[in-house]
Amino acid sequence: MTKTAVIILNWNGEAMMRRFLPALVRHTADAEIIVADNGSTDNSLPMLQKDFPSVKTLAFAENYGFAGGYNRAIEAVEAEYVVLLNSDVEVTEGWLPPLVE
Repeated sequence: MTKTAVIILNWNGEAMMRRFLPALVRHTADAEIIVADNGSTDNSLPMLQKDFPSVKTLAFAENYGFAGGYNRAIEAVEAEYVVLLNSDVEVTEGWLPPLVE
């Protein structure tokens, strides 16, 4: 089991992923990063697979809304701790350890 999983819910957020995901990947060494795609119709999934291969994706066939999408993602993840992170958050170095502690 992974100790910490960071889940981002995405819906047609390719631009947000391109802008904010690089910092998350760079500054999140000790956790699994997961993008739960809520039925996007843009290029989000192909872009994630191509440009962010270390990020796990969960692709939902439809948009389950904010709570529904996150609840489905949480159910699919096995981790001691789960961090729900909005797609428009830019993390900085050292952001996660204090939360886990």
